[in-house]
Amino acid sequence: MSEHTVRVAAVGDLHCAKTSHAGLQPWLSRVAESADVLLLAGDLTDYGLPDEAKALVKELSSVRIPTVAVLGNHDIESGHESDVSQIFTDAGIGVLKGSACEMHGIGIAGAKGFCGGFGRHALGPWGETIVKQFVHEAVNEALKLEAALARLRTKQRIVLLHYAPIQKTVEGEPLEIYPFLGSSHLEDPICQYSVSLVLHGDAHRGQPHGLTKTGVPVYNVAMQLLMRQFADTPPFRVFEVAVSDAAAADTVHPQPPMDTREPAAPVAVDAPRGRRATDLVSH
Repeated sequence: MSEHTVRVAAVGDLHCAKTSHAGLQPWLSRVAESADVLLLAGDLTDYGLPDEAKALVKELSSVRIPTVAVLGNHDIESGHESDVSQIFTDAGIGVLKGSACEMHGIGIAGAKGFCGGFGRHALGPWGETIVKQFVHEAVNEALKLEAALARLRTKQRIVLLHYAPIQKTVEGEPLEIYPFLGSSHLEDPICQYSVSLVLHGDAHRGQPHGLTKTGVPVYNVAMQLLMRQFADTPPFRVFEVAVSDAAAADTVHPQPPMDTREPAAPVAVDAPRGRRATDLVSH
């Protein structure tokens, strides 16, 4: 039986600013040593500005492996979503918006996702029109993800999101903002299809791991969480995906953060002044 292992690196919430000045490069340059593919789980920029996207592309220039991303809420903050996406695309970074791609025998379905809450505490489409529109957006993102998964024919499927599909990986955040960090609607297509692994960001103070109701592993790869949980290693996770001719033999093994034998240098990501009050609920 032929089989090979593909190493998938993942991180989200880079929040790259125009003034980052190579703050991410020291550890991003090490991604290619550890992985065959890099997945970016949204909030790549701080305010969704084209100059921030250009700065991140420069930071990523040393990562010479296939890279796929989804956008986050910060990436669409300033209304330049198309420009930001095009800058990444022109640099060879695939941007998934309810779409899918395949590489190294692995299928990747990606969408931004949306908020709305989890389980019986999720917001329902009742009452004011604007509330119904809010819930409709969460359902629409779930439908995009479902359509992306339906296109894949690979045995191994990875879901890449910004918002969380389950509550477990946002626990640790203030309880009041749970509804703004993800939606159970995103969990439905994950449970419907055969998914090996789910990756998301957004919840900086959440938990690193959880499971869907059908047992699919979900990992929160927000950079801030990884820096806190694994302080002595570069802030990205690596997952080994075994790709074989037999579906029953395909497995995914989360790897511990790379042992650098020395503490990683702090990542200097400059935060613009004048944060908005809504940033409390817009990780």
